[in-house]
Amino acid sequence: MLQQLTVSLALVTDAVAVAIIAIAVLTALWRTMQATLKPGQASGSPASHDEGPRLGLARALALGLEFLLAADIMRTAVAPTWTEIGQLAAIAALRTALNFFIQREIDSAERRRATRLPSPAE
Repeated sequence: MLQQLTVSLALVTDAVAVAIIAIAVLTALWRTMQATLKPGQASGSPASHDEGPRLGLARALALGLEFLLAADIMRTAVAPTWTEIGQLAAIAALRTALNFFIQREIDSAERRRATRLPSPAE
């Protein structure tokens, strides 16, 4: 029974991850289309370099990867074999590396945004 519950919870967690990523992709697409099709926007204007949609997508991808990793851990937690443990370790390493690079890009973009924004005293 515990094994069935864990597998079911892992499936729900997978579904949550897919929903987070799908909603983020659609939102980023919508926001990008709005920014691109906005009348009177010159291609060199500051608004054309808005990284909001990309950063939102990156944050959602990082969150989705965390949910997917949690689902894999739940699946492996119930009577794991050495093969499954090895596969989980490889998946965890890849997803952790992806999250590291995504977070590094988010931090870099936020620093760029902070240097472009005028201070509140101005």
